[in-house]
Amino acid sequence: MEHSQTRKYEEYAYVLDFVTRGKSTTVRGRDGIIVTAIGEERLTILELLAMPNSTFEIGERVYIGKEGRTKILSVLGRLEHEHISSSAQSELNAVVEKIVLQNEKRFVDYLNNAQPLTPRIHALELIPGIGKTYMKTMLEEREKKKFTDFKDLQERVGLKEPAKQIAKRIIEEITGETRMSLFVRK
Repeated sequence: MEHSQTRKYEEYAYVLDFVTRGKSTTVRGRDGIIVTAIGEERLTILELLAMPNSTFEIGERVYIGKEGRTKILSVLGRLEHEHISSSAQSELNAVVEKIVLQNEKRFVDYLNNAQPLTPRIHALELIPGIGKTYMKTMLEEREKKKFTDFKDLQERVGLKEPAKQIAKRIIEEITGETRMSLFVRK
C-alpha cells in the first residue's frame, strides 16, 4: 500500500504540444519528436521524446508508464509552465478540464473528503467559484449523502460547472499563481 503513495512515475499523460524536429530543453543533445504533455496523476508538465514517425493529437492520452509504451521513447523531464510553448499554454485549460472530466470519480472523491487546511481556511474554499457560502452548503449536503458525480453536486449545491472550477484551480497551481497545492504534486 505504501508503494502507491510514493510512486513518482506517471502512467499516462495528455499531449499539449509536439514538435516533429525538436530539441529537448531538459536533456542536452536529445532531439527528435519532442512532446509537451501533462501527467494524469500528478498534473505536472512533462517533456517526452516520442518514437520516430509517431503522430499526435492535442489532448491525446498517451501511455508513459514503465512497460509496453507504444509511442513514447522516454520521459525526458519536468517543465516549468513558463518554459512551455505558447500553444501548449493556450491548450492547457481545455486539456486540464478533459483530465478532470475523465477522472471524475477521483475529483468528486476529493470534494467529498476535503478537510479544513487551517482553522480558518477549508480546502474547498480554495477552489474558484466555491467560497464560504457554497462551501457551507457542500459540507451540509455531503454529510447527508456523498456526492456521486459533478451533476449531482451541481444539482444539490448549485455550483456551476464544478469540473471547470477544479480545472481553474489546477491551472493556478501549475502557473504558480498560488502557493498552496491541492491537486498538483510537485
